[in-house]
Amino acid sequence: MNSFWNKYPDIQEELYKIIRIMKENVKCSQKTIETALLNLIDSGGKLLRPAFVLLSGRFGKYDSEKLCRLGAVIEMIHMATLIHDDIIDDADLRRGNITIQSKYGKNYAVFMGDFLFARCFNLLSDDISFENIRNVSKVVSRICIGEIEQFSSRYILNISVKNYLRRISAKTAALFSLSCYIGASESNCDERLCKQLARVGYNIGMAFQIIDDILDYRGDQSIVGKPVGNDLKQGIFTLPLIYALKMGNKKLISILSKKDYNDDDVFRIIELTKELKGIDKAKDLAKNYTKRAFDHIFKLPDNKSKFVFMDVAEKLLKREY
Repeated sequence: MNSFWNKYPDIQEELYKIIRIMKENVKCSQKTIETALLNLIDSGGKLLRPAFVLLSGRFGKYDSEKLCRLGAVIEMIHMATLIHDDIIDDADLRRGNITIQSKYGKNYAVFMGDFLFARCFNLLSDDISFENIRNVSKVVSRICIGEIEQFSSRYILNISVKNYLRRISAKTAALFSLSCYIGASESNCDERLCKQLARVGYNIGMAFQIIDDILDYRGDQSIVGKPVGNDLKQGIFTLPLIYALKMGNKKLISILSKKDYNDDDVFRIIELTKELKGIDKAKDLAKNYTKRAFDHIFKLPDNKSKFVFMDVAEKLLKREY
């Protein structure tokens, strides 16, 4: 497991339970699939989303067995979306490791992602409310729509900030928000508190994704775990570049109009984006969502989980970028 949770041994212990549940549920007769998914589980992800399920559950009547199972569902959904993302992006690395699509081929990767989705819904047993099962289904649909919107908007020079925010809301923030909501809801928290926690998750998710997109322009591959500039090569224009394009720079527009970028092109696009203050403006918006996240955390009832949320948000949202 990633060392992120070493400071919180009680959460870490529950996350180990979640890992065991996931490993048990990816076992199958097709050993290629089983081995690949076991390796992905062990690849060192932070397990943020299932941890948010657990933290939110501690504001109510905490049921370890139920919440660990829910945490496994949430993380397996996330893993499935990563596998499918890597197919679309033709990505070679994920979390610093060779991707499933690169190692086994795209056909196997599609089947593995679908297999994970199927296993997720097997884990949603009778003691989970029908409403929350429906909430999970809605978020999976939102993630798919976000992916489709991202794919259909590739190489579009006039993409708006609003369009970008709608996309990352669906692709990233929705699952963070659901993690917090469902953990509280299944722990019998009142609806007002559930929605407050959902807002915490949403704003952390928005800031987290914007920061990740900034790192695609400023990050170190050894830290980010995937090649920098990868989104650019796929024609995916994220917030720093969207802000830079608003300046109408002819050199930038000329390079981007090629739709086939070599390494020199990517370097020049990144340099122009910095010069045109696209990264600085993206950082300002990330700080805005970060402030909103902390504002919502401060309004939570005082307990240990509240202060863990504050500490975790501090580490996630004030990364070097």
